[in-house]
Amino acid sequence: MKNFIALLIVAVGLLAFGSLFVVEEGNKAIVIQFGKVQRDSATDETVVFEPGLHFKLPFFDRVVKLDARIQTLDEVPDRFVTSEKKDLIVDLYVKWKIKDFAKYYLATGGIKSSAEVLLQQKVNNGLRSEFGTRTIQQIVSGERSELMDEAMAQAATSSDELGIAIVDVRVKQINLPPEVRNFIFQRMRTEREAVAREHRSEGKEKAEFIKAEIDAKVTVMLADAERNLRKLKGEGDAQAAQIYAETYTKDPEFYAFLRSMDAYKKSFSSKQDVLVVEPDSDFFSYMKGQKGKK
Repeated sequence: MKNFIALLIVAVGLLAFGSLFVVEEGNKAIVIQFGKVQRDSATDETVVFEPGLHFKLPFFDRVVKLDARIQTLDEVPDRFVTSEKKDLIVDLYVKWKIKDFAKYYLATGGIKSSAEVLLQQKVNNGLRSEFGTRTIQQIVSGERSELMDEAMAQAATSSDELGIAIVDVRVKQINLPPEVRNFIFQRMRTEREAVAREHRSEGKEKAEFIKAEIDAKVTVMLADAERNLRKLKGEGDAQAAQIYAETYTKDPEFYAFLRSMDAYKKSFSSKQDVLVVEPDSDFFSYMKGQKGKK
């Protein structure tokens, strides 16, 4: 009897334990009952369990917990073609969350990776149609926001069958394919080099012009300076001659003495100078006597 009661208690405990389940914060749960998603008999809507402690039928109900938070799909960049038939490598991300838990479970099996693969296909299909109607300039410049809005609207419509709501679609980066990018960079480099050569040529031409202009000004300035020099020298020589003349008229003998002293100084300025003159020459007239006379 005691064993039966113990077994009964264990059975009741297992039954009670199997009837309870907990939904963690940030998740929501649905119950699969006899292979079908449990629905409310009154409204025929899917029964979604919020975070907390809940009850289910043991052994018959299977609980599927799904992440109800906003998810980020950030896959590898993909290739898109513009209206000009030019390829672009587009790197984007998608913010999404589960809107219809029953539809999401039936479409993806509740597996997040499968949902992201299907979602990326639908988002890329919407973006391809939008990229295909625009040029590179339109995509990169002013119509980028409009492109994202229309792509988001198309993705939201196509992802509805997955039970997913698109929160946001944003392009992180747009690049050209490596082979096209290298060609464009090389062409840009060639154009920049041509412009640089043109600027250097113009600069060299202006430098030569400025140099010629400065040389002409320097020549004129030197000519003016030479003319002023000769004028001043002539005026100085005239003043010196006038002073000598005035001095000569006042004291001719003293004037002659000064001239002789200057001649002596210039003649004997170097020890190696040799002067051959007659002893009674006038050159030594002021060396022969105290008065400077023969």
